[in-house]
Amino acid sequence: MSATRLILASSSPIRRQMLEQAGLSVRVEPAKLDERALEASHAQANPAQLAILLATAKAQEVASRFPGCLVIGADQILEHHGKVLHKALDRAQAQAKLTRLQDSAHSLVSAGSLVRDGQLVWSGTTSARLVMRALNAQQIDAYLDQAGDAATSSVGAYRLEECGASLFEQIEGDSFTILGLPLLALLAALRAEGFDPFTHQGLGSP
Repeated sequence: MSATRLILASSSPIRRQMLEQAGLSVRVEPAKLDERALEASHAQANPAQLAILLATAKAQEVASRFPGCLVIGADQILEHHGKVLHKALDRAQAQAKLTRLQDSAHSLVSAGSLVRDGQLVWSGTTSARLVMRALNAQQIDAYLDQAGDAATSSVGAYRLEECGASLFEQIEGDSFTILGLPLLALLAALRAEGFDPFTHQGLGSP
């Protein structure tokens, strides 16, 4: 078994950064999972249920490869007018998504799960509501020129911590949720499992 007892089942550098900035040492092992197939098999799930389902499935897949380790699964769902939207695959899809989201509100639901040896230890979600300002085609194109990879690396085609902030007129929710983790609740669950950066319990080297 790896000397590292805490594993993040996500390739997201932002999620890893959030955990490390909170004082935790994590190993990154992305899950091998067909997310869209799993989502299609649970078509009646609401956004929070779907986010937890995906986060837990990711954690379980990685936990099956690392016995005894505590695995963090994470997922984020964007819901707009009752429809779940996924990451854009290219600039054209990002442009279409922003055209759809502009001048309206959407929700981000971030989920986290903890799994050890196939058993769900904890799961939870937080949500944020974001109102995008009215944008015309020229403004969207100018944003995409400036945003670069952010348009296809985030579910909303924006990074709020970068130039994406200029797209919005109102936000309700914490920054951790928007970045992709229910971080405070997750940290509380990790402390309950002995992963406390201030006592150094349960912490391994990366």
